[in-house]
Amino acid sequence: MKKLLKRYSPNPEELKNHKHLGWLSEHLHERSLWNFNRRSISKAFAVGLFCAFVPVPFQMILAAPAAVIFSANLPLSVALVWITNPITMPPIYYGCYKLGAWILGVKIQQDFIMSLDYVWETFGVIWQPFLLGCLIVSAVSAFTGYWAVQSIYRFRAYKRMNRP
Repeated sequence: MKKLLKRYSPNPEELKNHKHLGWLSEHLHERSLWNFNRRSISKAFAVGLFCAFVPVPFQMILAAPAAVIFSANLPLSVALVWITNPITMPPIYYGCYKLGAWILGVKIQQDFIMSLDYVWETFGVIWQPFLLGCLIVSAVSAFTGYWAVQSIYRFRAYKRMNRP
């Protein structure tokens, strides 16, 4: 798995010289951003999954500086935000809205239509449950992703140590 991730990872030198990434270039030399070890991958899952459910456009732009700040694996952090893509976004965000509405005790809009026009027209009513649901899903996903990767690494290390 590690070899596969390394093979498809971008070259750090090419990214440092990329014209649109100049603002990050001074931080791109940090080894932790490119390492595939337990800590950097766990942090990458936390950063990537948290950013994936934040309802902003261009989530990768949010994930890249977060990966630098938390010393997470940069390519994996950025790749994980694609969990929410144009195909998966409507059902995921509708689920976030329903979760937030349930927690706030707000009646769910029964005439909900999966369209951008509907969202803009009713944003004044749905923004609080929607944002609360997204925040909860982001936090739970980040926490779960981080500890799942930590657990998998530890389990594999335990299995290796106890081989006959």
